[in-house]
Amino acid sequence: MIAIDTSVLVRLLTGDDPGQTERAADLFRREHILIAKTVLLETEWVLRYSYPLSPPVILAAFRKLLGLPRITLEDAAVVTEALARYEAGMDFADALHLASGHTAEAFATFDTRLKKRAGTQAKVMLL
Repeated sequence: MIAIDTSVLVRLLTGDDPGQTERAADLFRREHILIAKTVLLETEWVLRYSYPLSPPVILAAFRKLLGLPRITLEDAAVVTEALARYEAGMDFADALHLASGHTAEAFATFDTRLKKRAGTQAKVMLL
């Protein structure tokens, strides 16, 4: 299994550098790939701010990517929850932070928008 960096994932998803895109695609064809949740976090940010792609486009790309047969996702249940929250309108970073803290008693924040978007099922406390 090969873990990848954000740059490899961005090349694969955007195709903006043909040489690097082909090398990334070849790696995905040949190897089992581990994608860390931090790589997804950084990739979402890069795609949103550097390209700039909308959240629905990014979400569709992530879902297609994560459906590939040779992909292993770090903390898959947490990422799945975060993607569902992202689809519902939450910022991806906030969604991933909230989902990652699922074993804690509560998630503390100053962000009233995060609290509102998290809904009543999430254990979010405003400071």
